[in-house]
Amino acid sequence: MKRIVVWGTGFVGSMVIAEIVKHPLFELVGVGVSNPEKVGRDVGEICGLDTLIGLTATDDVDALIALAPDALVHYGPTAAQADANIDLITRFLRAGIDVCSTAMTPWVWPHMRLNPPSWITPIDEACAAGAASCFTTGIDPGFANDLFPMTLMGLCSEVRTVRASELLDYTNYTGDYEFEMGIGKSPDYTPLLEHRDILVMSWGATVPMIAHAAGITLDEITTTWEKWVTPEDRKSAKGIIQAGNVAAVRFTINGRYRGETRIQLEHVNRIGLDAAPDWPTGNDNDVYRVDIEGTPSISQETAFRFTDGSGRDAAAAGCLATGLRALNAVPAVNALPPGWVTALDLPLIPGAGTIR
Repeated sequence: MKRIVVWGTGFVGSMVIAEIVKHPLFELVGVGVSNPEKVGRDVGEICGLDTLIGLTATDDVDALIALAPDALVHYGPTAAQADANIDLITRFLRAGIDVCSTAMTPWVWPHMRLNPPSWITPIDEACAAGAASCFTTGIDPGFANDLFPMTLMGLCSEVRTVRASELLDYTNYTGDYEFEMGIGKSPDYTPLLEHRDILVMSWGATVPMIAHAAGITLDEITTTWEKWVTPEDRKSAKGIIQAGNVAAVRFTINGRYRGETRIQLEHVNRIGLDAAPDWPTGNDNDVYRVDIEGTPSISQETAFRFTDGSGRDAAAAGCLATGLRALNAVPAVNALPPGWVTALDLPLIPGAGTIR
């Protein structure tokens, strides 16, 4: 039994907590929150569970550390709030508590050149001081574009190109796609992620990871960005995208070796399945896809779905899978030496306790 403290009761954290409380191999001993309105409330109420669980949320980090859990499973904010994430995570690491997180996606490959020293050195020092380990995962970047393609590459004698794609309909998505991606904006608007270095730092960590795993050093990492403008108004969960505005984006992050793109991440995110009809789609809707041209060539398409009658969509299923990857990694992370942990350091994680 692994004793777990969870930080964060947002969309992902709440779904994972609902699974922990019925899991035979994990015990939820504490829940941390940053929203003062949640402090002191029963975690079951916060997470929308059918019953109260007798555990109240707290913002007292020292109290959570004093519980001496086997791990902090951290579902905090994105790297846009890096300072807050680093401050919290290093406190647990210095106390000798391993951390498995989904927050700082550039840490999926902490050796990426664009990671600033101020994001890396504090974790190095905290892991050394507490003899603890820090693992960051996600779905993309994360297991959909590191674990999946690298596993399939191990079935080949030669890989000429490997591409990992996210092919999603954002119609029901309520996250920030306007400022980050420019969806819903005028085509003249330059979104945050259209800037090369920001895009590579935010999404591109798995490109040099795959190159490292394959034993090569990339010549450079390049990007492309395309926009599709809708000819008619489109409905979304966030309102109406008016005709003449961007309703789909397609971008790539390209690892170039010996003058050619050999490793590629691709996103196609659209409002409506009929948007950008000439751009790639999956054999199924809302999928993560890996395509390897090699010996042999391989294509794999992964769809995350709920079949429990809850009505939750594919995006929610993918978010839950993201959170559970961090949770299920705890026993393996506990068994590793102190320091950074990446997908290349972990053994197979088959999900002990999931069949019950």
